[in-house]
Amino acid sequence: MTASEPTSVLLLRLAAPLQAWGDRSTFNRRETRPEPTKSGVVGLLAAAAGRSRHAALDDLAGLALGIRIDQPGSILRDYHTVGDYRDQPLLSAAVTAKGLQKPTSPAKRTHITYRFYLQDAIFLAAVEGPRELITTLEHAVRHPAFPLALGRRSCAPTQPLTLGQRNGTLLEALRSEPWQATPAVRARWGRTNGDAAQIDLPATLDDPAGDDVRDDVPLSFAPTTRTFTTRRTRHTYLQAPTGLTPDPAQPPTTGGHDPFALLGW
Repeated sequence: MTASEPTSVLLLRLAAPLQAWGDRSTFNRRETRPEPTKSGVVGLLAAAAGRSRHAALDDLAGLALGIRIDQPGSILRDYHTVGDYRDQPLLSAAVTAKGLQKPTSPAKRTHITYRFYLQDAIFLAAVEGPRELITTLEHAVRHPAFPLALGRRSCAPTQPLTLGQRNGTLLEALRSEPWQATPAVRARWGRTNGDAAQIDLPATLDDPAGDDVRDDVPLSFAPTTRTFTTRRTRHTYLQAPTGLTPDPAQPPTTGGHDPFALLGW
């Protein structure tokens, strides 16, 4: 991307009952970070665009990324047990000289594994890059070639997934977009803070001078040659509109309970 090349920002609303953003895992324990990883966001965009796992990722990995945490959610631990349906002892990770797995010793018929997820979390992801590429990606997210997921295949996103493009910088887009938390969370916050027009939300931004290093920039998603490199980030707080301040252009409500309001009648 050249200095004179016009840029744009694509906003993604990453929300689902469950999300999982792992940047490390072992066979029996799959962790999740408290916010989306760059590899996860790039993987979502690559799937939307219909790219194979062997396709080049230079253009997607080079996009600037900012994550605003609108609703942090909570950690869910999913407990699994694995066994052989024939009730035979499980194999171990050790192998023989011929490359065959050795049986567990003493014999083990059940293996315990754990999967960790984020439940009820909502993030605002801002992706900045060349306008032509961002326009292509926005269309792809709206008409994905492959099913999209928030980290793991079982974590299907809720709608709307894309909030469209914004002019200006990535930081300006994250600051100006209204708070995306659920109505229940917003109402609970409003009972304490009234109809305050702004809320401070934590954010993580790509920054070459940042003091945090993350090893989550994908170089290849090929199954046999999955490779990643590092990026520098910084953590901050951004003031964003809450959307709780009454709009002076709208007529005042008359009060009372309307049982058909949720139906739009």
